[in-house]
Amino acid sequence: MNRTAMLRQLKNWLLILVGCMLFSLGFDLFLEPNQINVGGVSGIGQLITHLTGFGSVALWSLLINVPLFLGSIKGVGKKFFLGSLAGMLVSNLFLALFETLPVPSTEPLLATLYGGLLTGLGLGLVFVAGASTGGVDIVARLLRPKFPHFPIGRIMLGIDICTVALTGLVFGDVNKALYSAVTLYVCSTVLDAVVYGLDYSTVALVISDQYRAISQDITDKLDRGVTILQGQGFYSGQDKQVILCALKKRQVAELKELVMAIDPHAFVILQEAHQVVGEGFKRYSKNDL
Repeated sequence: MNRTAMLRQLKNWLLILVGCMLFSLGFDLFLEPNQINVGGVSGIGQLITHLTGFGSVALWSLLINVPLFLGSIKGVGKKFFLGSLAGMLVSNLFLALFETLPVPSTEPLLATLYGGLLTGLGLGLVFVAGASTGGVDIVARLLRPKFPHFPIGRIMLGIDICTVALTGLVFGDVNKALYSAVTLYVCSTVLDAVVYGLDYSTVALVISDQYRAISQDITDKLDRGVTILQGQGFYSGQDKQVILCALKKRQVAELKELVMAIDPHAFVILQEAHQVVGEGFKRYSKNDL
């Protein structure tokens, strides 16, 4: 294994560790004390613990995860399986450890929002590392290729709705279910923002008579590929060459300066691009979220 691969792997393990820590903090400090459910296996464990009066959320989560992991050995890649196994064990360890921390006195709504924020942020970091915390995360990952148009957070949200509905019944309070629904929404929104928000680029369309000089500078100074599209001005009827270029967000200011230095009258359109795949960006993988 070369140095680059080792650093990448170390970064992923660090993301898993920090993500599990944030998830467990959000759950133990804000959700569990207020009987608010975030869904998933930990949410199911929360309900079982309340109903039976036996064990803990960490214990039940571990017991529920065992058959799920055994059933997913062939359904997910080795890297994802091992990362998820580590994520599941570490998250349950932190859940058990953080149960002993003093719980802050917060209103239910604040607990709902901050619990959803921390759990969503934690799960997002774990998913960015190519792993999960087990349970519903694995089920969502298995369903993702079958429903490619649905973000991973929305898939998990759909699965967790049943758990939220049961929360009101188990705790005998419809407010618990309503707060849990808000937590689920916040968690899934933050999760998607972490997983997909870190992978935005920019697509630039430049219309200029100096398209050759601009294209050359983009290639030389920004190290980005350029595609020339054939267009036509509707009013003038003249043929126009349109520069199409995908670039990193940090290069947007440099691109505008570059274009305006060559042609101050150039027409520039910038728009966000999601998950650009190809040379200079990320490589495609069938396990992508």
